[in-house]
Amino acid sequence: MTTNTVTFWFDVTCPFAWQTSRWIKEVEKVRDITVQWTPMSLAVLNDGRDLDEGYTEMMKAAWGPARVFAKVAAEEPEKVDELYTAMGTIVHAGKESGKKGFGAYDGVIEQALDEAGLNATYATVANSEQVDEQLRDFHQAAIDGVGDDVGTPVIKFGDTAFFGPVITRVPAGEEAGELFDAAVRLAEYPYFFEIKRSRTENPQV
Repeated sequence: MTTNTVTFWFDVTCPFAWQTSRWIKEVEKVRDITVQWTPMSLAVLNDGRDLDEGYTEMMKAAWGPARVFAKVAAEEPEKVDELYTAMGTIVHAGKESGKKGFGAYDGVIEQALDEAGLNATYATVANSEQVDEQLRDFHQAAIDGVGDDVGTPVIKFGDTAFFGPVITRVPAGEEAGELFDAAVRLAEYPYFFEIKRSRTENPQV
């Protein structure tokens, strides 16, 4: 069982989105799918919410990368996948996650743009509100599919979107494909809404 089109909304700073995205990259090897990689934003999601000081500072830091992805998605959407892999590898495998304060990811952004072969001028939007409207539009498209009580990632399988799946380890090969088939089958049933259990470990990057 398969679906041809998958839309994957992500915030590059989110370790859960990163793990799920690496699963989808494995799925690409064993299933005939086309993935549209699209930014959303934890900073937008939490804008105006009453958060503890530490998380508030992390959300300030998250604006920069999300804005860069919004500009790239608007101007060179075919490069979002490559940039996400480059930046996500630096942030998560490179242990650069959890940064705090506006501009905290500036160095990461510069390095990732270079690795993805993108113009360094994209970084200029990180610390301005120049593309915030576009970012909010990308983000809202995810929220429109799943509602407000979600985080990242959001995945749309064909015509149906869900928050998650949330995984802490990345399956490979046919196991990745079988998990994808199961998710697609759930998406095909119009009255399925959610499955949840308590998580016992953090993402194992």
